[in-house]
Amino acid sequence: MNQIVKWGIIGLGNIAYEFAKAFNSSDNAQLIALASKSKEKLDEFGKNFNIKKENLFNDYNEIIENNNIDIFYIALTNNLHFDLILKLLDKKRNILVEKPAFLTIKQAEKVFNKKNFENIFFSEGYMYLYHPQIIELINNIKSGQIGDLVEMETSFGSNLIYKKNAFGFKKTKFDTNKRIFNKDLGGGVILDLGCYTTSMSLMIASLKESIEVSNFKVEDIKTEYLTKDIDVDSSAKIVFDNKFYSLIKTSFTKEIGFKTTIIGDQGQIEIENSWNPKRSVLKILGKKNKLKEFKEIKNIYALEIDNISKDIIESKTQASFPGISKKNILLNSKIITDWMNA
Repeated sequence: MNQIVKWGIIGLGNIAYEFAKAFNSSDNAQLIALASKSKEKLDEFGKNFNIKKENLFNDYNEIIENNNIDIFYIALTNNLHFDLILKLLDKKRNILVEKPAFLTIKQAEKVFNKKNFENIFFSEGYMYLYHPQIIELINNIKSGQIGDLVEMETSFGSNLIYKKNAFGFKKTKFDTNKRIFNKDLGGGVILDLGCYTTSMSLMIASLKESIEVSNFKVEDIKTEYLTKDIDVDSSAKIVFDNKFYSLIKTSFTKEIGFKTTIIGDQGQIEIENSWNPKRSVLKILGKKNKLKEFKEIKNIYALEIDNISKDIIESKTQASFPGISKKNILLNSKIITDWMNA
């Protein structure tokens, strides 16, 4: 009989709902407990996902004490990740935290320096890394289909703020109570969407054996703000060890799409939808030109849950590749911090 990993979710927003649904498609995991400060959400989720009443918690401290849970998924607003991570580490509990794990590199360093950290499973929720197109991408790069890696460009953004009227574009009303437009909640486009582009850049750069990815600089930063502290459009260039660079773009104001292009000295690979496609095409222009089409796949969150649950069963303390490693979580936090603080 397969071992089943038991999960608890802390924080019950939209992303938690999508994550919770994925357990219906999981092979080796079960959702057994939920925690939220909202009694209404707790009751609704509990009913929808058949969670026993004794496993519904209004108090985060109480769910942490539940020793039947093998791993906790933190789906709270970005500003609440850090304190809860510290509490879970103090109790030696395994953690998957929704991206971005941290608001600053200082938060990340404090967690990484905790006494228990090396012995606890810790990962960050970049679910796109588990999509079959990423595995195909990695295999083609490793097999030399496009030669030695030279550069890449990756984007994530769409217009959430402006709409057309008879006289052109105008700014729509935006609600600062919404997380993405509230700096106190960890809002802004770099933390919300830009972190995907930095994580992809770091993962691809890690495939180039001749460089040290920890030796990087973030330059050519251009950022637009909706208010004085809410970034809504930004681009930058990450230069790794002066031997590979990535152009990154993210936006709440422009339809810049979800494309990633990786260029080698003998060709390139294009991903039309990098982040959460139900259907996708990988275009490889290199030693052998080919199109790799991915039709309906298993729920991408279920793929993430299955892979991480397998890591837990095997007593690993970080996500297996291509999941994000502990080292890359720290480096990614540093890249994001440098990008935001330019």
